Amino acid sequence: MEKEALPDFEIPDSDTELLAECRVETFRAGGPGGQHQNTTESGVRLVHIPSGLRAVAREERSQHRNRARALERLRKKLEELLHHDAPRVSTHVPAKEKKRRLQDKRRRGGTKRLRTRPDPEND
Repeated sequence: MEKEALPDFEIPDSDTELLAECRVETFRAGGPGGQHQNTTESGVRLVHIPSGLRAVAREERSQHRNRARALERLRKKLEELLHHDAPRVSTHVPAKEKKRRLQDKRRRGGTKRLRTRPDPEND
């Protein structure tokens, strides 16, 4: 299994610094929202240049609110990209524990067998 190459960038703390690393595209949002949304360029698409990730927001009628939403989504995507789980450490079950589990399982099975109804043919 090949190791993934981790990106060589950091997520800026402030929105203005993150916005400086992005290409901002505006477009007509369309869809429900009436004439205002259909005639103004209120949709916002942010493209993070170092990583190539994109975030789009077009729900609001305001371009400023859509830009804020797109920044939130982009920040979340970047955090997911940079996050990596710790490697799993395999564990070993001791032989004594395996034996104890089997004994418990046999005991439980015996208890359940006693719950069956008696067979009338074997009386």
